[in-house]
Amino acid sequence: MRDLVIIGCGGFGRETSDVVAAVNASSPRWNLLGFLDDTPSEENLARVRRLGLEVIGTVADAHTLTGAAYVIGVGSGRARESIASQLDDAGLEAVTLIHPSATIGSDTSVGPGAVVCAQASITTNVVIGRHVHVDRGSTVGHDSTLDDYATMHPLSCLSGSVRLGARVQLGTHAVVLPGRSVGDDSVVGAAACVVHDVPAGATVKGVPAR
Repeated sequence: MRDLVIIGCGGFGRETSDVVAAVNASSPRWNLLGFLDDTPSEENLARVRRLGLEVIGTVADAHTLTGAAYVIGVGSGRARESIASQLDDAGLEAVTLIHPSATIGSDTSVGPGAVVCAQASITTNVVIGRHVHVDRGSTVGHDSTLDDYATMHPLSCLSGSVRLGARVQLGTHAVVLPGRSVGDDSVVGAAACVVHDVPAGATVKGVPAR
């Protein structure tokens, strides 16, 4: 099994460790070394220990983990972008994690560093970029594109031919209707329904989202 480290021991980082455990239960692949975190809270350190894991250092320590792979369990797309640059420079390889209960359709690509959680559904002719998070129960319709560092929170939904720009945050239960795009660095609030294109850098909420 190959050594793996998760960056960030907060909520999504620990959920990512569950994805690793599920993958290993299906087909042993990863030796999870633990977490790297620059500023772990005492509360999160205790939670990590209850999982039988440890925070083994900071991001700056990554260069000591020769041959290890990494995945980033940090919610902010902008933070993931910065961390990925540091780890790539340190010589670590970003790897893709897909929960065994997720479904991936034909002619779909999932980029390095992406995390696809339990019960997510990604259909046909979909392109998912680097370090994208597709959280629990989210759905991605045909011919959609998720640019690097985008985040789909639990139970969010992209209809067909949707584009999420880089570092977009799509809130829990939010929906984007067919053919719409959400520009880079935008935030779509929880339970919003996107019926028109969202410009870059915007924050929208409600039904319809505005």
